[in-house]
Amino acid sequence: MSYIDGFVLAVPTGNKEAFRSHAEAAARIFIEHGAIRCVECWGDDVPDGKVTDFKGAVKAKDGETVLFSFIEWPDKATRDAGSAKMMDDPRMKDMMDMPFDGKRMIYGGFSPIVDVSR
Repeated sequence: MSYIDGFVLAVPTGNKEAFRSHAEAAARIFIEHGAIRCVECWGDDVPDGKVTDFKGAVKAKDGETVLFSFIEWPDKATRDAGSAKMMDDPRMKDMMDMPFDGKRMIYGGFSPIVDVSR
């Protein structure tokens, strides 16, 4: 079964196009290093929660939009090898000037336990 890297982050709303361009360039490199697909989702229905929510998780500020993103890998071994290659890829080093505050991004690796398709 596949392996998923998931991300939630806040991006200044005015940086939407800069983020899209940055994410597309990174996605191409992830694909080269074994990822199956990369999905970036710009929040447009992200409600405030009663106890916690996406905005609070990334300390989103006024004028920022929350994004939910994921990278699908064939398996964890491919993800681990691909991630190691990404760290050594000089193109990624050139992309460290990100159009968002990377310190507030949350991420993790996940093993699917239910995967239902139509």
